[in-house]
Amino acid sequence: MYFVYILKSKKDQEFYIGFTARDVHDRFVEHQNGIVDSTKNRRPVELVYFEAYIEESMARKRERNLKDFGSAYVGLLKRLGFK
Repeated sequence: MYFVYILKSKKDQEFYIGFTARDVHDRFVEHQNGIVDSTKNRRPVELVYFEAYIEESMARKRERNLKDFGSAYVGLLKRLGFK
């Protein structure tokens, strides 16, 4: 399985969009423990959302789509109650 996930920094209240081909919980623990450079200065973080995909290409496409910060990103945050 492949996962696209969203973390929210409790430090700056900003979101981080990520992708992993491993267990999403294990990846979250890496973020929490400061192993991931892109979020280590924004800890603590919370996992607020994830999606699972069978095909890597579909997960990467979704990640790119969300990282464009367009309507897909805004729509998802609205559905999650953050906007």
